[in-house]
Amino acid sequence: MASIPMYNTQELKIYNSISGQKEIFNPITEGNVGMYVCGPTVYSNVHLGNCRTFISFDLVFRYLKHLGYKVRYVRNITDAGHLENDADEGEDKVAKKARVEQLEPMEIVQRYTLDFHNILAKFNNIPPSIEPTATGHIVEQIEIIKTIIDNGFAYEANGSVYFDVKKFNETNHYGKLSGRNIEDLIANTRELTAQSDKKNPQDFALWKKAEPQHIMRWPSPWSDGFPGWHLECTVMSTKYLGEQFDIHGGGMDLKFPHHECEIAQGEAACGQTPVNYWMHANMLTLNGKKMSKSTGNIISPSEIFSGDNTILSKAFAPTVVRFFMLQAHYRSVLDFSSDALEASEKGFLRLMEAIDTLPKITAAQHTKGFDVAQWENDCYDAMNDDFNSPILIANLFEAVKFINTLKDEKATISQQDLDTLTNSINAFVYDVLGLININASSSDTSDKLAGTVELLIQLRAEARANKDFATSDKIRDQLLELGIQLKDGREGTTFTVN
Repeated sequence: MASIPMYNTQELKIYNSISGQKEIFNPITEGNVGMYVCGPTVYSNVHLGNCRTFISFDLVFRYLKHLGYKVRYVRNITDAGHLENDADEGEDKVAKKARVEQLEPMEIVQRYTLDFHNILAKFNNIPPSIEPTATGHIVEQIEIIKTIIDNGFAYEANGSVYFDVKKFNETNHYGKLSGRNIEDLIANTRELTAQSDKKNPQDFALWKKAEPQHIMRWPSPWSDGFPGWHLECTVMSTKYLGEQFDIHGGGMDLKFPHHECEIAQGEAACGQTPVNYWMHANMLTLNGKKMSKSTGNIISPSEIFSGDNTILSKAFAPTVVRFFMLQAHYRSVLDFSSDALEASEKGFLRLMEAIDTLPKITAAQHTKGFDVAQWENDCYDAMNDDFNSPILIANLFEAVKFINTLKDEKATISQQDLDTLTNSINAFVYDVLGLININASSSDTSDKLAGTVELLIQLRAEARANKDFATSDKIRDQLLELGIQLKDGREGTTFTVN
């Protein structure tokens, strides 16, 4: 990955969810960044909405590395301790899937972890620096529970351990990330059932005693059981990044209660807020509606890549889907539809065609028609403004327009500016956005396509020579329907793929 020596890093601003505004990024340790992102619960194939979150933080990871930072990126795998509907009662999601499929829980974990890695690799995500698992850190989770109990913010009841939210709120602020206050939470919460071991409805589990039928269990000072869902992220983030680190990311849906509970656990155990910048990626909708298995309004990444679905008009390459996602800001809701993907694909191909054209451009003495230095600054300004990928992409298409004028010999560029333009557009497209030039990676297919189209151009020319205009128009029009546009010029007919 190409990088530059800390270019304008003092201007990088990140929208901090906890303050509700953009803040200048100042890492705890100069030149280094610690970033933690909540990973998947591996009991099913990875959800497309989750993919958007991981692509968003892959963009953050890539840009920080591009700026010259040394980044330690930690993203966990939740393979235990995650109950149905993220509640304190019920059945572990991994264990439930294992029971349904009559497999060992770790077979489920292995199957869907491999699927997760495979899908993200297709999207060209860079693997994190560390990918710890919840089951690999049971000992550390038990130790932090002991600390929270010793500090007076948790209590044991019948073999389970709960975080005491009301006690914590006497000296801290539970709800500062999500904007909730505890009085409202109490007022809007149902009374505890007689079977509950909690002191208050807002309290959440740090350790749960396992019922006899519960498969995944570990010994602890309180019972044979399993850790609470919120605890694992607190343990793994602080173990690998320290008690206080720079960036914590995840989906918007995790802000409450998961991330709120992480803050509380970190402050209760370590006496300080664990994270400086909280970042949250927004959700995906499908054809204007929430994705839902129950309504059938859902599509998986593999179904998009294969075209084996009833929602989209055709198959789309993973890099095109990635490009589509990055055309929206990570904090905005993005609607998935066939029309939107097709439009994005056309733009993607135009971008790649322009990049392929650059090596064929001949430099002149001076640049006319475009300010390359200002364009490069505009690209950095976009990314420094809370990783604004849609504005970056808009700037890239300004360069595409200029490249096409160079191709048509309606503008000129100096060698120095040509080098700058080539290096920068490649860095932003491939290193920062993480796109793949499928034109280049499928050159054999492209050659066959070109040969087929050239044959049709020849047949069309023969039809025109024979005044068979119906056939010549039919060839032109049907190619256009396939996204192949013929252009008649003085030196013959050329074509472009739109």
